[in-house]
Amino acid sequence: MTVKLLLTGFEPFGGETVNPAQDALALVPDRIGTLGIVKLILPVVFGKSIAELRAALREHRPDAVLCIGQAGGRMEVTPERVALNLIDARIPDNENNQPADEPIFADGPAAYFATLPVKDMAAAIRIAGLPARVSNTAGLFVCNHVMYGALYHLAHELPGAIGGFMHVPYTPEQAARQATAQPSMATADIARAIVAAIGAIEQHLAVRR
Repeated sequence: MTVKLLLTGFEPFGGETVNPAQDALALVPDRIGTLGIVKLILPVVFGKSIAELRAALREHRPDAVLCIGQAGGRMEVTPERVALNLIDARIPDNENNQPADEPIFADGPAAYFATLPVKDMAAAIRIAGLPARVSNTAGLFVCNHVMYGALYHLAHELPGAIGGFMHVPYTPEQAARQATAQPSMATADIARAIVAAIGAIEQHLAVRR
């Protein structure tokens, strides 16, 4: 039986015309080792993004979930360790919602830790020749929202599956449009980082089986 990994990215937001999380997914193979990769691009919209993710979880019933998002200003690819049960949007989402100080799920815990092997993922990305580190904050915008929603629904509906989130930097094209100097990473390198991270996830799943 093919082991499935649900890999998600996001549409552009915040005035950007591209999102590296979306563009890099197009370069990721549909199979990595023993993992069949199911790809999904999510809207940058509170509520709707989690609803579409949950529908994909129910349809595909993956063994692992890796969500990818853009974090402009970060120098490295950053697997996220924790998601908070909190929305505090500094900018509106793509449907002009800007909730503040609200829980994501009223019946959820204060936080979820990623169940992906985040340290192994960061190490695999560095071995591939790209900068990476584990991050302890996924922010309070739609990225954290989706990470928390993924872990919430996995805990309630697919408790045997593992999941988490990884942020990626701007592309050079995006960085060139910023008012101040920003770090960046080529789309092809972001895709290589994602493939390396998935390789670490595959090894982790193999040990569990």
